[in-house]
Amino acid sequence: MTLEALKRKIDTARDLQSVVKTMKTLAAVSIRQYEKAAVSLSEYNRTLQMGMQILLKTSPESLARMKPFPTDRLGVVAFGSDQGMCGQFNERIAEFTLGHLDALPIPPPSRIVLTVGTRLRDRLETAGQRSENCSIVPGSIAGIVPLVQETVLTLESWRREHHIDRILVFNNRPISGAAYHPRQRQIFPLNIPRLRQLQQKPWNSSTLPTFTMNPERLVSALFRQHFFVSLYRSCVESLASENASRLASMQIAEKNIQERLSELQAEFHHQRQEIVTEELLDIVSGFESVRQSE
Repeated sequence: MTLEALKRKIDTARDLQSVVKTMKTLAAVSIRQYEKAAVSLSEYNRTLQMGMQILLKTSPESLARMKPFPTDRLGVVAFGSDQGMCGQFNERIAEFTLGHLDALPIPPPSRIVLTVGTRLRDRLETAGQRSENCSIVPGSIAGIVPLVQETVLTLESWRREHHIDRILVFNNRPISGAAYHPRQRQIFPLNIPRLRQLQQKPWNSSTLPTFTMNPERLVSALFRQHFFVSLYRSCVESLASENASRLASMQIAEKNIQERLSELQAEFHHQRQEIVTEELLDIVSGFESVRQSE
């Protein structure tokens, strides 16, 4: 390989190294933003829990409305990604989701699946699990709310039209640093023992707030808010995990590029030194020839 070719390879490696460093920085910043969004959701969830507690204490019969009629029909929401360079992110959540679904006594025709991310959808469908809907993964915090609102409406439609009696959500969840792990949570039906505990829990003031809305409408509104909080949390966890996986991949790529760059630079210096040595030998040989001729 010529020196010019080596120089081009070195320049290309340095350009790629710059891109990788930029992607590392963006991934690290995104992780922090999504982690903050998950923390800020806790106060919203607390308000929702208080609303449920007031409803259950004021209208105990509302608890019966929260129990679905068994139909053996399952709804699934799975969060993946649309972009690459994030390691085994989609493979892990796809394998985890399929493993849990196949372990349930519910055949594929009785499952309705909504995927967030085309790459995850492709992997599920390759394995034989059809996706009824597929949404685009939001690229920022601002895009999460519209996605979740649309998903909530879809789930409400499934409950009415397909008589779904159970809804599961699958997503990757960050653990620490660049590590993450797939998880599954059931968002419908609600945990009845947990609701009974909430109903029996003492109110934190002397006066219990009341409401004027029709209890059935209030139950429906609380369901939608419960779906919203659960899906929003799953989405931000998935996005944080995606960027954590991308950060880990970029760290490995950066290390490999640096090693390759060192090899190219060493080869470049070696070849240049050989050329210099050859030129010096030519000069010495020429000098000796001139001296002998004299």
